[in-house]
Amino acid sequence: MAATTVFIFSPLNSFSTFDLLAPKIKSQFKLGRNSNTPSLLSAATLSLSPSPNSPHHTINSVCGFGFGLRLGAISSGRILNRDQKPLAATMIPENPVVSDICAASLTGCIALSLLRFWGEIANRGIFDKKLNRKLVHISVGLVFMLCWPMFSSGYRGSILAGLVPGINIIRMLLLGLGIMKDEAIVKSMSRNGDHRELLRGPLYYATTISLACIIYWRTSPIGIAAICNLCAGDGFADIIGRRFGSHKIPYNRNKSLIGSIAMVSAGFLASIGYMYYFSSFGFLQERWEMVFGFLVVSLASALVETLPVSTELDDNLTVPLTSILVGILVF
Repeated sequence: MAATTVFIFSPLNSFSTFDLLAPKIKSQFKLGRNSNTPSLLSAATLSLSPSPNSPHHTINSVCGFGFGLRLGAISSGRILNRDQKPLAATMIPENPVVSDICAASLTGCIALSLLRFWGEIANRGIFDKKLNRKLVHISVGLVFMLCWPMFSSGYRGSILAGLVPGINIIRMLLLGLGIMKDEAIVKSMSRNGDHRELLRGPLYYATTISLACIIYWRTSPIGIAAICNLCAGDGFADIIGRRFGSHKIPYNRNKSLIGSIAMVSAGFLASIGYMYYFSSFGFLQERWEMVFGFLVVSLASALVETLPVSTELDDNLTVPLTSILVGILVF
């Protein structure tokens, strides 16, 4: 008589081997699942107990957390009780508050590492200063959104996630006021290397992302559109416009036609990408009406970005504000 224990590590809302085989094994096994998992960081328990007709084998599995990885380890000769979990599973906090705190800590480490990376690139002079600054502008917000599925649903998850750029707001204030020194970060995020510049664009950038996260979260296309047009749209508009923008817009010679086209394209495609990304976790349902809404929002944001008033204020304010206002109307 043998017993087999299978450990499967899989993210929440993804399909495991048991999900695929469920229709076939329901007739032979009794399926029990403890699915009290409010977030991606929580552990779930799934066990298969034998039917009376199959007394010779017992299969138990524990589903834990593992950033998209499915790792299997098989051992023979012992039976895993329903209340017993392997060490890898018990290391993941089942308390939803602790789980969200862990997710926020991990997201903060990722964001800080990304800023350090671009700071080092700026110090080495690998890219032009303007290009390096826009690469920071594009990547930070989009990578931050990639971390949202690690948090729980509801206001607690959105607030703890929003604290990550919220902490960066405090950091921008300290750097901009000269209270804290970090030449690498200042060099990578400012136009002329002046720390006081962080009190404008970078501060507005972190503030709008934090508010969009807390207010709209991952279940609303409005937040997705606002951040994607701010990061991808505005970022690529500057990069493409500076390189290929020979044809200027008549009412604003600081903006180019090709830059506006790049902004619409990048903002729209990024919004579509994140629509499918979040729908894969079940946070929202993709549909053609949403796709059309993203296009309208990207067009409106690009139009406002070309206006002289947008340059006088700041693109980091006018672009997300336009995305939110138009998004309220179309979504």
